[in-house]
Amino acid sequence: MLASFHIENFSALTDQILAATTAEVETALNSRVCTLDDLAALLSPAAEKFLPMMAARSRELTALRFGKTTQIFAPLYLSNFCINRCAYCGFAADNAIPRKKLTINEVEREANILKQRGFNHVLLVTGEAPAKAGVDYLEEVVLRLKNKFAALSIEVQPMEQEEYARLFRAGVTAVAVYQETYDRRVYNQVHLAGKKCDYEYRIATPARAAAAGMREIGIGSLLGLADWRAEGLALGSHLAWLRKRFWQTNFTVSFPRLRPAAGAFKPLINVTEKNLSQLMFALRIFDPDVGLILSTREEARYRDGMLGLAPTRYSAGSCTDPGGYSSNDHTGEQFSVGDHRTIDEVCRVIVNKGLDPVCKDWDREFQLN
Repeated sequence: MLASFHIENFSALTDQILAATTAEVETALNSRVCTLDDLAALLSPAAEKFLPMMAARSRELTALRFGKTTQIFAPLYLSNFCINRCAYCGFAADNAIPRKKLTINEVEREANILKQRGFNHVLLVTGEAPAKAGVDYLEEVVLRLKNKFAALSIEVQPMEQEEYARLFRAGVTAVAVYQETYDRRVYNQVHLAGKKCDYEYRIATPARAAAAGMREIGIGSLLGLADWRAEGLALGSHLAWLRKRFWQTNFTVSFPRLRPAAGAFKPLINVTEKNLSQLMFALRIFDPDVGLILSTREEARYRDGMLGLAPTRYSAGSCTDPGGYSSNDHTGEQFSVGDHRTIDEVCRVIVNKGLDPVCKDWDREFQLN
């Protein structure tokens, strides 16, 4: 039986962070190896006056580990059916939105559009409704698409280890599964019905996917639900725990901030661009090798400003509803995006920053069986 990761006391993380001193921030910035205590200091209010230094250190480490590359990917939404009632999500079961599940041929049509636009990394996304888009359907999708793209990732309902292993064999290269919030009290408050109410099952999902052999695992918190500083420390703790047990696996961290969506949920906590920047710099300094994702949830201006500083992956030209790339009707979207630029427009800015947009960075032939 797999061991489980736990956050014993979320509020204690906040207390630790708020107690950090200027001297501890300076120690963290000068440390060769960053500890969780150092991460707490970098996330603290005391670190805010060190943001320019943090940005410089983050830029240095990003360039050292990733060079000039910025990987580009796109989400491909397969279905917006969902059995959960998550207060913050446009796909929530009680939201009156048009529901759709793409047929395999419709999936291929959407995939061909992305391929023609230059994408080679695609994230397959569904709502959490196994009866509608379960492992059989996902396997069929992956088998149809795997020869079109260098990498296929999934962001779907949590599964058992054996199901992840089956999808890995079919051609899935990575799994993204976000805890949404590590604060159990808030987690219970915003997850009103459905299997997602099971905090323990969800928090154990990244380990199940890694144990199944997935090449890469993505974790993250939905920013705007609980204290972002404590979420950052929880993410760092989870990441370190996973690295210790699955040292052959690649890891990424995503930083989705709440966006307008059906249901009109209002963020419980305000997370500014400055806060988001501090969080990303701190995670980069804590773990120089982790991939950091900045999606089209954010505005173009902010995404452009962060290039080279910490993020290593950008989505582009995103639609968040099934069939969105071949239709102008987006009434079934999960949330509204902040950056509406095409892949060519995003890549042009990346090049102008002296960086290299990468649409393909490895071949499937290199994947170990």
